[in-house]
Amino acid sequence: MAKPNAPITEHLAYLLAQANREINRQLELRLSKEGVPVEQWRILKVLSDGNGHSMGELADAVLLNHPTLTKMIDRMVSDTLVYRVQDPNDRRKVLMFISDRGKVLSKKLNTLAVDQEEHILESYGNKSTSELKRLLESLIDSSN
Repeated sequence: MAKPNAPITEHLAYLLAQANREINRQLELRLSKEGVPVEQWRILKVLSDGNGHSMGELADAVLLNHPTLTKMIDRMVSDTLVYRVQDPNDRRKVLMFISDRGKVLSKKLNTLAVDQEEHILESYGNKSTSELKRLLESLIDSSN
C-alpha cells in the first residue's frame, strides 16, 4: 500500500500509465515506418480473426472511445484496409471486417510488433517478462 504522502509516481495506476505510454511510444516508432498509428494496428489485429466485429466490440477490444474509433474506421475504410457489412442477424448493426489489403498490412505490422516484444524480452529476460504478464493479467481478472 502506498504511503499517504507518497508522490503520485509511486501509485500503481500512474506507473501502469507511464509503462503503457513508453511501450506505445516505442511501438509507434516501429510502426511509423509503415505510416500506421498503434491504434490502427490494434484494429487490424482484432479484425484479422476473420470474424465480423461490431463497433462496440471493437471499441472495447482496442481500448478506444466510440467517436475516436468511428473517425479511425472511416479513414481505414477510405484506405481500403477494412470494410463494413450489415449484420445479417440484426439490421441495425454494422460489422467490421479486414480487407485483403488490410491483411497484408497487418502481417507487416505484426512482424514489427513481434520485434518490439523481442526487444523487451532481451531487455528484461523471459522469466521477468512472463511474470509481469501473469501479474498484469491477474490484476485485470481480479478487477472484473
